[in-house]
Amino acid sequence: MPKTSKEKKEFKKGIKKGKTLVDEGLPGWFGTFADMMTLLFAFFVLLAAISTIDPVKLMEMANSTGKSLGTKIKKDNAASNLADVKDNLEEMIEDLKEESEGSPPVEITTGPKGVTLEISGDFSFGSGSADLKDDLKNLLKDHIVPQIQNSIFQIEVAGHTDSDLLPEKFHTRFPSNWELASSRASAVVREAIILGVDPTRLIATGYAHWVPRDKDPMMALNTQTVGAYNATPEKKARNRRVEITFLKPAHHSSKFIEQAGAG
Repeated sequence: MPKTSKEKKEFKKGIKKGKTLVDEGLPGWFGTFADMMTLLFAFFVLLAAISTIDPVKLMEMANSTGKSLGTKIKKDNAASNLADVKDNLEEMIEDLKEESEGSPPVEITTGPKGVTLEISGDFSFGSGSADLKDDLKNLLKDHIVPQIQNSIFQIEVAGHTDSDLLPEKFHTRFPSNWELASSRASAVVREAIILGVDPTRLIATGYAHWVPRDKDPMMALNTQTVGAYNATPEKKARNRRVEITFLKPAHHSSKFIEQAGAG
């Protein structure tokens, strides 16, 4: 610190001069950088908000790291999470391949709703019919119903059709694809109940032709886009199907799950 009056004057003079040389506030580049980080944060928040979470893949990831996401519900030796259900269904399909010496008309998919078993409609029903073929009855009895009974999840059975209009000869029973799809789903539910599945676990629903099998989740569905997904006989055949979904636990199924956990 300055000691003499002259030194003090020089010191004060230097401070005063220094103030005129220093800009107040943050450097200009820092404001631009902060704006960029704010925009990036908002962008990733938006991505998280519009994304759909696949609970099965999330559970598989948790299992692979030895961690638990959510609560597991135990009931005897029943499959207590959707990753177990997926593994069991994959084993079932391998058994079917060995029995039939070929690929069965069954596929497994996962999504936000849960684990879905997709069964070819041509394998399951005759044209314009909601009567189960013997092949589907045997598949339900020997393979699918045991998988349902060996799990704790609620089951949705959904009927899907292609976009072709039904011939007039079927209109008395099925005025449109909505009635046909719903009737096919109900027929599968009835058969599952006959085979011993608790009716309170089952949901029957029909989507007609409005949920094409290989649709792009980002594409809006309308008459034109649905038509594009049914543009060839092969695409139509893929859309004619029955889906059996092991549903992710949600509010509407919480009562059943509590009962399963208590049993």
